[in-house]
Amino acid sequence: MATPDFIRTIRADAGQQLLWLPGVSAVVFDDEGRLLLGRRADSGAWAIIGGVPEPGEQPAACAVREVFEETAVHCVAERLAHVRAMPPHTYPNGDICQFMDITIRCRATGRTARVNDDESLEVGWFEVSALPDLPEHDLLRIEHALGDGPAWFEPAP
Repeated sequence: MATPDFIRTIRADAGQQLLWLPGVSAVVFDDEGRLLLGRRADSGAWAIIGGVPEPGEQPAACAVREVFEETAVHCVAERLAHVRAMPPHTYPNGDICQFMDITIRCRATGRTARVNDDESLEVGWFEVSALPDLPEHDLLRIEHALGDGPAWFEPAP
Protein backbone atom coordinates (compact mmCIF):
# COMPACT_ATOMS: atom_id res chain seq x y z
CA MET A 1 0.00 0.00 0.00
CA ALA A 2 1.19 3.52 -0.67
CA THR A 3 2.30 5.36 2.44
CA PRO A 4 -0.18 8.12 3.36
CA ASP A 5 1.27 11.60 3.79
CA PHE A 6 0.37 11.75 7.50
CA ILE A 7 2.46 8.63 8.14
CA ARG A 8 5.41 10.13 6.24
CA THR A 9 5.16 13.13 8.59
CA ILE A 10 5.16 10.87 11.66
CA ARG A 11 8.08 8.85 10.27
CA ALA A 12 10.13 12.06 9.91
CA ASP A 13 10.13 12.32 13.72
CA ALA A 14 9.73 8.68 14.75
CA GLY A 15 12.22 7.12 12.38
CA GLN A 16 11.74 3.42 11.71
CA GLN A 17 10.45 2.48 15.17
CA LEU A 18 7.20 0.55 15.55
CA LEU A 19 4.08 2.51 14.65
CA TRP A 20 0.72 1.20 15.91
CA LEU A 21 -1.83 2.00 13.19
CA PRO A 22 -5.41 1.25 12.23
CA GLY A 23 -5.86 -0.82 9.09
CA VAL A 24 -9.06 -1.56 7.20
CA SER A 25 -9.62 -4.64 5.04
CA ALA A 26 -12.55 -4.93 2.63
CA VAL A 27 -13.85 -8.40 1.78
CA VAL A 28 -15.96 -7.55 -1.27
CA PHE A 29 -18.50 -9.92 -2.82
CA ASP A 30 -20.48 -9.39 -6.02
CA ASP A 31 -24.06 -10.54 -6.62
CA GLU A 32 -22.76 -13.93 -7.82
CA GLY A 33 -20.87 -14.48 -4.55
CA ARG A 34 -17.44 -13.98 -6.10
CA LEU A 35 -14.66 -12.32 -4.13
CA LEU A 36 -12.67 -9.28 -5.30
CA LEU A 37 -8.90 -9.60 -4.92
CA GLY A 38 -5.87 -7.61 -5.97
CA ARG A 39 -2.38 -8.84 -6.79
CA ARG A 40 -0.11 -6.51 -4.82
CA ALA A 41 2.57 -4.54 -6.66
CA ASP A 42 4.94 -4.68 -3.66
CA SER A 43 4.94 -8.47 -3.21
CA GLY A 44 3.24 -9.92 -6.29
CA ALA A 45 0.88 -11.84 -3.98
CA TRP A 46 -2.91 -11.92 -4.21
CA ALA A 47 -4.68 -10.30 -1.26
CA ILE A 48 -7.94 -8.78 -0.13
CA ILE A 49 -8.21 -5.02 -0.58
CA GLY A 50 -7.14 -2.81 2.30
CA GLY A 51 -5.47 0.32 3.51
CA VAL A 52 -4.98 2.85 6.26
CA PRO A 53 -7.75 5.31 7.15
CA GLU A 54 -6.94 8.98 6.89
CA PRO A 55 -7.09 10.82 10.24
CA GLY A 56 -10.76 11.08 11.26
CA GLU A 57 -11.98 8.76 8.48
CA GLN A 58 -14.50 6.13 9.56
CA PRO A 59 -13.55 2.47 8.88
CA ALA A 60 -16.50 1.80 6.54
CA ALA A 61 -15.73 4.92 4.51
CA CYS A 62 -12.09 3.83 4.31
CA ALA A 63 -13.10 0.38 3.03
CA VAL A 64 -15.29 1.87 0.29
CA ARG A 65 -12.61 4.40 -0.68
CA GLU A 66 -9.79 1.83 -0.80
CA VAL A 67 -11.83 -0.56 -2.95
CA PHE A 68 -12.57 2.17 -5.47
CA GLU A 69 -9.02 3.58 -5.47
CA GLU A 70 -7.45 0.18 -6.06
CA THR A 71 -10.05 -1.55 -8.29
CA ALA A 72 -12.53 1.06 -9.65
CA VAL A 73 -15.35 -1.02 -8.11
CA HIS A 74 -18.09 0.80 -6.24
CA CYS A 75 -19.26 -0.98 -3.09
CA VAL A 76 -21.20 -0.52 0.11
CA ALA A 77 -20.06 -1.63 3.54
CA GLU A 78 -22.45 -4.22 4.98
CA ARG A 79 -21.05 -5.27 8.33
CA LEU A 80 -18.05 -5.59 10.57
CA ALA A 81 -16.69 -9.10 10.14
CA HIS A 82 -13.37 -9.36 11.98
CA VAL A 83 -11.14 -7.34 14.32
CA ARG A 84 -7.62 -8.42 15.17
CA ALA A 85 -4.25 -7.00 16.17
CA MET A 86 -1.81 -8.21 13.55
CA PRO A 87 1.81 -9.07 14.35
CA PRO A 88 4.42 -6.37 13.71
CA HIS A 89 5.59 -6.14 10.09
CA THR A 90 8.97 -4.83 8.95
CA TYR A 91 8.97 -3.32 5.47
CA PRO A 92 11.97 -3.65 3.11
CA ASN A 93 13.07 -0.09 4.01
CA GLY A 94 13.22 -1.04 7.73
CA ASP A 95 10.03 0.74 8.84
CA ILE A 96 8.06 -1.30 11.39
CA CYS A 97 4.26 -1.15 11.69
CA GLN A 98 1.67 -3.09 13.60
CA PHE A 99 -1.94 -2.83 12.46
CA MET A 100 -5.23 -3.17 14.27
CA ASP A 101 -7.09 -4.75 11.35
CA ILE A 102 -10.78 -3.93 11.01
CA THR A 103 -12.31 -6.19 8.35
CA ILE A 104 -15.57 -5.10 6.74
CA ARG A 105 -17.73 -7.24 4.47
CA CYS A 106 -18.76 -5.20 1.44
CA ARG A 107 -21.09 -5.72 -1.50
CA ALA A 108 -20.13 -4.51 -4.97
CA THR A 109 -22.67 -2.12 -6.50
CA GLY A 110 -21.11 -1.28 -9.83
CA ARG A 111 -18.24 -0.92 -12.29
CA THR A 112 -15.95 -3.48 -13.81
CA ALA A 113 -12.90 -4.39 -11.75
CA ARG A 114 -9.65 -3.02 -13.16
CA VAL A 115 -6.30 -1.85 -11.85
CA ASN A 116 -7.02 1.72 -10.77
CA ASP A 117 -3.72 2.76 -9.14
CA ASP A 118 -0.11 1.68 -8.77
CA GLU A 119 -0.71 -0.58 -5.74
CA SER A 120 -1.95 -3.57 -7.77
CA LEU A 121 -0.56 -5.52 -10.71
CA GLU A 122 -3.98 -6.97 -11.48
CA VAL A 123 -7.41 -7.30 -9.89
CA GLY A 124 -10.19 -9.79 -10.42
CA TRP A 125 -13.21 -11.69 -9.17
CA PHE A 126 -12.76 -15.22 -7.82
CA GLU A 127 -15.14 -17.99 -6.86
CA VAL A 128 -14.67 -18.66 -3.14
CA SER A 129 -14.10 -22.32 -4.00
CA ALA A 130 -11.28 -21.42 -6.43
CA LEU A 131 -9.18 -18.77 -4.72
CA PRO A 132 -5.53 -18.20 -5.62
CA ASP A 133 -2.89 -18.82 -2.97
CA LEU A 134 -3.65 -16.39 -0.11
CA PRO A 135 -2.05 -15.75 3.26
CA GLU A 136 -3.70 -17.51 6.19
CA HIS A 137 -4.84 -14.20 7.71
CA ASP A 138 -6.71 -13.35 4.48
CA LEU A 139 -8.43 -16.74 4.49
CA LEU A 140 -9.53 -16.16 8.09
CA ARG A 141 -10.97 -12.73 7.22
CA ILE A 142 -12.82 -14.20 4.24
CA GLU A 143 -14.23 -17.01 6.40
CA HIS A 144 -15.55 -14.50 8.93
CA ALA A 145 -16.99 -12.26 6.21
CA LEU A 146 -18.89 -15.19 4.69
CA GLY A 147 -20.81 -15.81 7.90
CA ASP A 148 -23.79 -13.88 9.16
CA GLY A 149 -22.92 -13.93 12.85
CA PRO A 150 -21.42 -11.19 14.97
CA ALA A 151 -17.96 -9.86 14.23
CA TRP A 152 -15.10 -12.17 15.16
CA PHE A 153 -12.37 -10.98 17.49
CA GLU A 154 -9.37 -12.65 19.06
CA PRO A 155 -10.45 -13.93 22.50
CA ALA A 156 -8.61 -12.65 25.54
CA PRO A 157 -5.94 -15.07 26.81
